[in-house]
Amino acid sequence: MSVKLFVGGLSWGTDDRSLRSRFEEYGTVEDAVVIRDRDTGRSRGFGFVTFANNEDAETAIQNLNDQEFDGRTIKVDRASERSSPAPRSVPL
Repeated sequence: MSVKLFVGGLSWGTDDRSLRSRFEEYGTVEDAVVIRDRDTGRSRGFGFVTFANNEDAETAIQNLNDQEFDGRTIKVDRASERSSPAPRSVPL
């Protein structure tokens, strides 16, 4: 079962490829994405990495949380599930 990790504190220069490369040192990465501002295309300073299994994800958290990457100290933890927004009532 895949496990998605949140990665915060990324350098503005970190891209999807370098993020994936860094995390692949700890296991099989299914996906790695740096979140970008839709208007400017600039990094928002965080991203997500999806590992193929829980063991690799835990190893990455233990080895990369509070470590330096591209000149910044990053935070790595399990991504929290997004809840669906509450249904909005439509006035009649």
